[in-house]
Amino acid sequence: MSDLPALRTDGSPADGLQVDVAQETPTPLSATLHCAPGQVLAVFGPSGSGKTTLLRSIAGLHRPARARVVCGGEVWTDSAANRHVPTHSRKLGFVFQEYALFPHLTARGNVMCALGDRPADQRKAVTDRWLDAVHLTGLADRRPAELSGGQRQRVALARALARDPHVLLLDEPFAAVDRAMRRRLHQELDEISARVRVPTLLVTHDFQDVVRLATHVLLLKDGRATPPEPIEALTGRPDLPWHAYGLDPGTVFDARVRTTDSARGLAELESPAGALLVPRDALKPGIKVRVRIPAREVVLASEPPGSLSLHNVLPARVTLLGPAADRVLVQLAVGEARILAEVTRDAVTRLRVAEAAPLFALVKSVSVEVHGESREVEKVEK
Repeated sequence: MSDLPALRTDGSPADGLQVDVAQETPTPLSATLHCAPGQVLAVFGPSGSGKTTLLRSIAGLHRPARARVVCGGEVWTDSAANRHVPTHSRKLGFVFQEYALFPHLTARGNVMCALGDRPADQRKAVTDRWLDAVHLTGLADRRPAELSGGQRQRVALARALARDPHVLLLDEPFAAVDRAMRRRLHQELDEISARVRVPTLLVTHDFQDVVRLATHVLLLKDGRATPPEPIEALTGRPDLPWHAYGLDPGTVFDARVRTTDSARGLAELESPAGALLVPRDALKPGIKVRVRIPAREVVLASEPPGSLSLHNVLPARVTLLGPAADRVLVQLAVGEARILAEVTRDAVTRLRVAEAAPLFALVKSVSVEVHGESREVEKVEK
């Protein structure tokens, strides 16, 4: 995406997006958040939890009983002062779940609709650059019915970005595409968000979207939101009711491929948890990846094991235990990372697991989930 158009920087948000909304009807909602430029804040929760209502409140399409929305220092909504900037006057890009493309317009025509403030002689050139940036070169004259689901999603994204937004709002943007296309779109959106550097809110009920794209996460359930946290911190917490959200706990963090060994079929990752060995697959030295270690795949040991097939034996120290139950989440300090292990209550007793206790975390290489390259990076220094 070397030809990706640059967003205008005049008036760009120095302090990002700040939101405080609350209502009891028609759908309960209480959420406070801040999203800085360059961050991707995933709003995750089950259907009916208030995710779309939150986005619509930010966009000005819904007016909660109490709301204050500030973007780039400009107050868009302040219910106490009876201030409500109309949606068309807010510098935002919105990608709807069903994309909301005009069926009678071409891809180029749909994107040009976002450029009403540009001189007429500039609109086509700007539109075509954005369509090229989202890999729609040669498809500008096709109407939505002639495009695949993934291509329609790209048109909607190009239209949102063409507005030079101060915030990007994505409402279930991958819901209408299959898994293979979802993975490709993850990569493209990750590249774009790294380049345009605006606050991005991603609403999703699929945690794979969160794992792949989020820098921060806000959990929403029954209209009540947790304070946003960096994804590394949130996924390392043993005190959250993960199963109530329909999730298996697992720790997420970024890593870099240091080396690959074709003879062994392994790649070595440089990570906050130290060196990790994973299957080589298509990994290349120097690329940045997103890693998830499922808590149920972490085995605890009081001493290093003998001959086993696993590759990752990580010295650890217990930092926190989750609520006592038949299954217990144990938070471990491994290097600079906090990793969760899910074990039985019997294992906690037999190993005398307690805060500050030294242990070893055993993780099979094939159990480490490596979620694709997030963007091209410099080669690792030797």
